[in-house]
Amino acid sequence: MKKIQMVDLQSQYYKIKNELDNAVLNVMDSAAYINGPEVKLFQQELENYLGVKHVIPCANGTDALQIALMALGLEEGDEIITADFTFAATVEVIHLLKLKAVLVDVDYDTFTIDPEKIKAAITSKTKAIIPVHLFGQCANMEAILKIANEHQLFVIEDNAQAIGSDFTFTNGETKKSGTMGTIGTTSFFPSKNLGCYGDGGAIFTNDDEIAHKIRGIANHGMYERYYHDEVGVNSRLDSIQAVILRKKLPLLDTYNEDRRWAADFYDEAFKDHEHILTPKRAENSSHVFHQYTLRILNGKRNDLQKFLMEKEIPAMIYYPVALRKQKAYYQESDPKDFVNTDKLLDQVISLPMHTELDEEQIKYITDSVLEFMNK
Repeated sequence: MKKIQMVDLQSQYYKIKNELDNAVLNVMDSAAYINGPEVKLFQQELENYLGVKHVIPCANGTDALQIALMALGLEEGDEIITADFTFAATVEVIHLLKLKAVLVDVDYDTFTIDPEKIKAAITSKTKAIIPVHLFGQCANMEAILKIANEHQLFVIEDNAQAIGSDFTFTNGETKKSGTMGTIGTTSFFPSKNLGCYGDGGAIFTNDDEIAHKIRGIANHGMYERYYHDEVGVNSRLDSIQAVILRKKLPLLDTYNEDRRWAADFYDEAFKDHEHILTPKRAENSSHVFHQYTLRILNGKRNDLQKFLMEKEIPAMIYYPVALRKQKAYYQESDPKDFVNTDKLLDQVISLPMHTELDEEQIKYITDSVLEFMNK
């Protein structure tokens, strides 16, 4: 059996090695490393895939979030509501811009922000909501957009983990994750469903004015060379990463189907176990399984992780500490307001999930989990 990895980027690369190698060498021959034609072509192709008017590539997913917030004209102390259970980048950029992160609980089954908790957290200083499409499926965007419209709030979708996911509204309309709010952001970190071979990110919007502002902010605040109209940053997707993403974008739906196949196998293996909850697939969002995350109900999650490691099966805990309890972002809080987050912190464990998993590997993983859980 091939060695099991949390993410097997090497095997994925070997399947398209010749095509990728030639594409990268062509960029080297062109010497168009920054803002070259490959970046513009990738931008256009991603716009077509997502069905969004503007894609602005940038250096990474964290920059994408920061630039999105910078483009909205927010002022120091303005409040941004987001989830307590997610990666720190979401609140990191809020703090860097001297805005106030208002952290709220998530839905226990989907791991995504709870719209009812958003409602309860809105004040006169609230200016935006950042829903995180965690682990591969969309937050409840229909409910979130309704709340945002009622209170005239911006919505910035953190789509770093769910690119390719579809959200279906009650009227039957379907939209890609990251394209429903005021702005969407994503990361092309190598382990993402659509990943490059370094850092990379992008920002999406259907608003012409916001798109124009984002392009300037990402380029040192310049709309005309050497004329700096506002404070900006230097955040660009380089041409080598762009050409890699161009080759992988047509495969994204296939990659996501491969992940669903693995998730189906996991689901079937664990469906009847009293101490294991498999990931819920929301009725209105397709799941692209950036992570396959179980909830272990018997209090032995950490012991299970240790057991799997001894079996040479990597298993990760995303995330062990709530953002509100992190030293950098600490907030006084009432545990009654974060019941679901605090349960998840003690229960979640993510199993290997990537496009190269085969049946032999998954059976070994599931048999090992059940061996421990049935002791």
